[in-house]
Amino acid sequence: MVFHCRCLSFEYNEEIENYETRTQTQTKSTGTETFYTAGSDLNRFVSNIHASSLAEKPSSLRFFTYAELKAGTDNFCMASKIGEGGFGYVYKGVIMSLEHPFHEIHVAVKCGKRLLQGHKEWMTEINVLGVLEHPNLVKLIGYCAEDDERGVHLFLVYQYMVNGSVRDHLYAKSETPLSWNMRLKVAQDAARDLTYLHEQMDFQIILRDFKASNILLDDQWNAKLSDFGVARLGPEKGDTHVSTSFVGTMGYAAPEYISDGHLTSKSDVWSYGVFLYELITGRHPLDRSRPRNEQKLLEWIKPYIGSKRLQKIIDPRLEGDYPLKSAQKLSYIASCCARRDPKSRPKMSEVLEMVSQLIVVQSQAVEIHKQFSCFKKACGCCVS
Repeated sequence: MVFHCRCLSFEYNEEIENYETRTQTQTKSTGTETFYTAGSDLNRFVSNIHASSLAEKPSSLRFFTYAELKAGTDNFCMASKIGEGGFGYVYKGVIMSLEHPFHEIHVAVKCGKRLLQGHKEWMTEINVLGVLEHPNLVKLIGYCAEDDERGVHLFLVYQYMVNGSVRDHLYAKSETPLSWNMRLKVAQDAARDLTYLHEQMDFQIILRDFKASNILLDDQWNAKLSDFGVARLGPEKGDTHVSTSFVGTMGYAAPEYISDGHLTSKSDVWSYGVFLYELITGRHPLDRSRPRNEQKLLEWIKPYIGSKRLQKIIDPRLEGDYPLKSAQKLSYIASCCARRDPKSRPKMSEVLEMVSQLIVVQSQAVEIHKQFSCFKKACGCCVS
């Protein structure tokens, strides 16, 4: 196995090409959650489509030494640890800017647990986020690969997202829940990014693991997608889908992808639909801690969708502070995305248009309400 980190090339033995690991995590709120991580073969497919352009395109990624990252995270101490995922632990750290030597930059440093589990995810993140630029993508600042007597250790350095993940704010550990307007903005930002990945480039990228914990919030509460370690290029011209083993998170993954390994951009659309229901209800897509008939979100909500009973399943943490019509329309968009037949699901550009229109209509309704309230006060209509 050979690394050439500074030129971003990576060689590995074909015998470990198709490895896959299954990880289970215990949480108080959801019980056991099973998700799969595997080495993405995006790198291999990238070479078939645009290897030369990728290699020739200047990269702004910075190469870090292990000593720099160790110093920036206070020796990866527990106090600096801010998260953990399939790839490894995440630490908050500080680095010095190259352009402004006395300027500190707050970063998140992702550390691989071990080489076999993370080397492909590591390279895929570099190949994707090192080249793509979009306001709703988390910025990858740089990387590190350190070799010692214990093996090769892999690191990725990202911009630090001050407000954590959407998942952090949806559930009980957050003191203040996301407002309805903020949930709509998150839905719009995420739809913009998926539209970019699916439809606005020379090649298509399927995220494969779209979920609330991979949507991060910056200091302005803009939502940005992260974690492209298991992303894949979409079907080649003339093909209807990509055949692959299942990699993702149970509860979010599309049924045809789980059962048949048929992956298309519509698989991400399904996951996005599940996420919209998550925003509406404030419930996990799969929650083993609940009664059996409430564990699977899509099954639990069925009797309430498209009826006046929808109000009964809207996140109680909102305390009724939301327009019911807006919730009903967002529920309709979610149901379109989560149709069983992939061909009947809309494209993400169509979803983005629907969500954006919903936001416009709601803003107009709020403005009309304000004007009407002012009119009532001016004419004394509101005097009891």
